Amino acid sequence: MTRIRRDARTRLYLERRTKQGMSKREIIRCLKRYVAREIYRQIQPASALAASSSAA
Repeated sequence: MTRIRRDARTRLYLERRTKQGMSKREIIRCLKRYVAREIYRQIQPASALAASSSAA
């Protein structure tokens, strides 16, 4: 919800999805998935480094 109020990219996304006819509830569900993918990409390299260092 904070991103909807503060983040310019998220507000543009919200506007685009609204024009496509999606409800606010559907848009928030999509945003949750989007944020989860962003966070996963940020943690992924750290997880890969930890796994490779423990294997050595």
